[in-house]
Amino acid sequence: MNASVMIEPEVLYLREAEDAPNNSVLPVLIYRAIVKSNVKNKAEAFEKHFAENEWSGVWRDTVYTHRHFHSNAHEALGFAKGGAKIELGGAQGKVIIFKAGDLLVLPAGTAHRRVAGSRNLSVVGAYPKGQGHYNMCRTMDECRDAKHKIADVALPVADPFYGKDGPLMRAWQKNNA
Repeated sequence: MNASVMIEPEVLYLREAEDAPNNSVLPVLIYRAIVKSNVKNKAEAFEKHFAENEWSGVWRDTVYTHRHFHSNAHEALGFAKGGAKIELGGAQGKVIIFKAGDLLVLPAGTAHRRVAGSRNLSVVGAYPKGQGHYNMCRTMDECRDAKHKIADVALPVADPFYGKDGPLMRAWQKNNA
């Protein structure tokens, strides 16, 4: 991918909340219109980039309406069709609107849920290599050791879209040093 057309993500830091551990070290990354509007099959485009960059466990579905987090895996969500309002960080977190072509990358521990979405919403999800057996925590009590697990989750070997020289590598490595 030519660096001159690389989309720099929005960076969102979340603090631990009563209902979510979040990730106090790594930020959430939001890439707007990373798959351009003229690409007919955005799901295939996301899947191709995820596979090339060693993000696996790929699925196509939507985002759950119940708040949850993964204490043992980072997650990439590529919005392939439609749009959605996604709550990030728990009940006191932020609600952000996503459209087809956007990419959301969540560090381990980041609470998220769909607040609203279009009928045609389709999302492609993936996890860094070796993290496809993620857990599904709805509450802090359900995953009591979540805070300890989050700190031990390995960094990905590549940005899910741009690879080894992508923005995620810079954003997460400098924050994890």
